[in-house]
Amino acid sequence: MGIIALEGVTKVFPNGVKATDNVTLKVADGEFLVLVGPSGCGKSTLLRMIAGLEDLTSGSIAIGERDVTRLPARDRDIAMVFQNYALYPHMSVRGNLGFGLKLKKVPKGEIDRRVNAVAQTLALDTLLDRKPAALSGGQRQRVAMGRAMVREPTAFLMDEPLSNLDAKLRVTMRAELARLHERLGVTTVYVTHDQVEAMTLGDRVAVMRGGVLQQCDTPSALFRNPVNVFVASFIGSPSMNLVEAEIVDGVVRFAEHALPLPVTSRLPRRLERVVIGIRPTSFHVDNGELGDDIPRMRVRIDVIEELGAEQLVVFHVAAPAVDADVIGSTADTATGDGRLLADDGTLFTARVDSRHQLQHGTTVDLIVSTEEIYAFDHGTWLAIDGRPVAAPPAT
Repeated sequence: MGIIALEGVTKVFPNGVKATDNVTLKVADGEFLVLVGPSGCGKSTLLRMIAGLEDLTSGSIAIGERDVTRLPARDRDIAMVFQNYALYPHMSVRGNLGFGLKLKKVPKGEIDRRVNAVAQTLALDTLLDRKPAALSGGQRQRVAMGRAMVREPTAFLMDEPLSNLDAKLRVTMRAELARLHERLGVTTVYVTHDQVEAMTLGDRVAVMRGGVLQQCDTPSALFRNPVNVFVASFIGSPSMNLVEAEIVDGVVRFAEHALPLPVTSRLPRRLERVVIGIRPTSFHVDNGELGDDIPRMRVRIDVIEELGAEQLVVFHVAAPAVDADVIGSTADTATGDGRLLADDGTLFTARVDSRHQLQHGTTVDLIVSTEEIYAFDHGTWLAIDGRPVAAPPAT
């Protein structure tokens, strides 16, 4: 069984920095779990503790039926793939793939069988006699993954294995990783700072910040039901628009804007001070075909970013922005995306169809899907609209 169970895992470094704080998490057998968060959130440290490369300050870790908290890395039956490929430059692909088995004194016939099988799976069979210097970045990464696969471990641990690849190759390798996991079904814990990578790969995604596990759920649940302001801001590209507002008689009010909530909304009908979240995809350009009672925002376009089929429209809202310290760093993603702040308010982003001929400096009416508005408590920063606050445990 490839179940990985973490109970109250805490790591405090000698200088007093707390890398992880009481993390409790269970990875189901055969599950692909992604640890995601900004730099310094503790995700890589947590992975290294699972691998046995870092000692725990407190807590416990079990892999399968064994408590491995104090076991050395070599006895944990896991295989790790790092950000740097760490291939032996003087060895061929065949030699790199089989080296770990050779150290374990696995019979040569068994080594050849495993190496050939993995090479076939990863399309490396025609490259077995090449040295790493003669391989592309994607091929080297496949060799690094193949070296882990030949060990036939209980679990794979991957620490940002695609971050050294260019953007197009990362997309290709993500697809290959997904197909590979579907075929092998081996429990995998994968660390990344790229939330797009996390959402496309993970069966579940665990979001971390400051060493604390914020939320662990399916990608869809994280996007639709964030438990707090940080998760809401971190998950999604571009980031969710967040602004201080009030709700009066079922109408959301901030700056000069008033957005009536639908009768089906789960939001309270009155809140004096609340953080409102609106995703960029909840805006639509008004084409004049809908009635006057449809919620709208009339805005002046500051910036237009063309994305081909879509365009990002950036506009100013003269209402208090949410403190950046509250939401943490959301600019630490592969896309470079982050929330935009203004000195006298905040900048909103709308993601709309590029067929609309919009121009910088002009005014446009944006229809708002108010059934998709989020609300968070201004003091606790937790979701207050009835959405779940805890993920179901892995089974």
